[in-house]
Amino acid sequence: MRPSLNILDEELIGRIVDEAKRVLAEVGFEIRGPEMRRRLLESGLPQTDAGRILFPRDVVERAIGEAPSSFVLYDRDGAPHSDLGGDRVHFVPGSSGLRTLDHRTGETRLANSMDFVEYVRLADGLHNIAYLATAFSTNLDIEAQVSDAWRLFMTLTNSKKPVVSGAFTEHGVPRMVEMMQLFRADRADLVAHPMSIFTITATGNFRYSEDSCQNLIDCVEAGIPVEIVPVTLMGLIAPVSLVGATVFHTVDVLAGITMAQIIKPGAPVLFGGAPATFHMKIASAPMSAIEALQLDVAYVAVAKSLGLPTQSYMALSDAKILDAQAGAETFGSALLAALAGVNSVSGPGMLDFLLVFSLPKLVFDDEMCGQALRFVRDTRPVDDLPVAALIDQLMADQHLIMADHTMANWPTELYLPSAIVDRDNREAWLRQGGKDTYGRACDEADRRLAAYRPIETDPAIEEELRAIIMAGLTDQTVLPDIPPAPEPAEEVPSGAAARRRNPRRHPSGSATG
Repeated sequence: MRPSLNILDEELIGRIVDEAKRVLAEVGFEIRGPEMRRRLLESGLPQTDAGRILFPRDVVERAIGEAPSSFVLYDRDGAPHSDLGGDRVHFVPGSSGLRTLDHRTGETRLANSMDFVEYVRLADGLHNIAYLATAFSTNLDIEAQVSDAWRLFMTLTNSKKPVVSGAFTEHGVPRMVEMMQLFRADRADLVAHPMSIFTITATGNFRYSEDSCQNLIDCVEAGIPVEIVPVTLMGLIAPVSLVGATVFHTVDVLAGITMAQIIKPGAPVLFGGAPATFHMKIASAPMSAIEALQLDVAYVAVAKSLGLPTQSYMALSDAKILDAQAGAETFGSALLAALAGVNSVSGPGMLDFLLVFSLPKLVFDDEMCGQALRFVRDTRPVDDLPVAALIDQLMADQHLIMADHTMANWPTELYLPSAIVDRDNREAWLRQGGKDTYGRACDEADRRLAAYRPIETDPAIEEELRAIIMAGLTDQTVLPDIPPAPEPAEEVPSGAAARRRNPRRHPSGSATG
């Protein structure tokens, strides 16, 4: 049995889905992308006198049936990496950060390319971060119109893990597809072995923007799996109540899924979201508010009832630094995501309403995600029913430390945390400097960066990648300089977990519950 969580019963889920289908058919959407509008109208979708596109119930239901219940992400070399579907959980760094919190200076500032490269090199070695994301902006040293492609370049040349990405402009997807195709035999090979998920943001107010529409078309036609991510703000552009907000959220996602299937039946789509509440007193939008987490779990239950893979923004914090609030919000939401069986959990590394990325927090979050994944493993007997032999051993020795059962099973049955978590006695803690969680996380981030081992990229491919980006520049004449990784230091095992790292718990970089 796998531990699980659901806050909606089947009857209520059915009512929510039925109401969402009614809204799609009777209210519809403002589709601002001209090419998307043309395709929807040509497919037979009706429109109102005001120009809103309606999504009839039968069209939506057919799209749900055509969308795959799961799909596989492949690494840069084309090897299967992560299977997204069912209750298989994968934690991924959050996206959309505008700044970085520099742990060496304590300064929160705009990020540059070297900040991003360090992030990729760090995340590449984290066991519980299944794949990467183009996590934060680097507009300090690259023109904005190619910054999305530049971050993809830095990811592809410093890690072989798949990546969650997306285009920041209406016509940015083709450039990024061209870059990824360099690591495949041809376009058909890229479609068959996708290495990326692209985010499509539902605009809110039952509307899809020009950028979202065109990016959705380009991704689906290129075979790139997409995640439909409404930013559902409870109490601002969605009802303040849980059920009403879940209806609004479901409407936004089902519109995106339907459009994707009209473009190309069978296109892989994640039922996603980044909900938040609207704080009435200070006009902020906390994503770690308990009601926002309830909405995450609720829409995931709706998606699972429809047989669709899922994504959510969880395992993150609205705190400004890695403190008690950050730890509580991150672990609490990571555990909820794991219990709910979210397939792709975006959030590790993020602070301050998704505005700030922190390397020490990413290291801390990797540990929290590992513990959440440990909790949702299947519960089953492990040679311990009946317990007669174990009782006999205890009575004979007064302990079970050296029992055959203990020696055989402790490596898989006991989770030993990394040095991020202090489980030592006070005297040992003081001998090691008496550092708090943030201090230990900073040390671990630097240790892992020093131990990073570069991956090889065909020089001809790297040259072509750079040429693709250069072609999109307008005023800038050179790309930012990225120093090579230093010679790796000898990797010293970190903390208690280093006494035992069982590869069976970390198959191919992907974690499942």
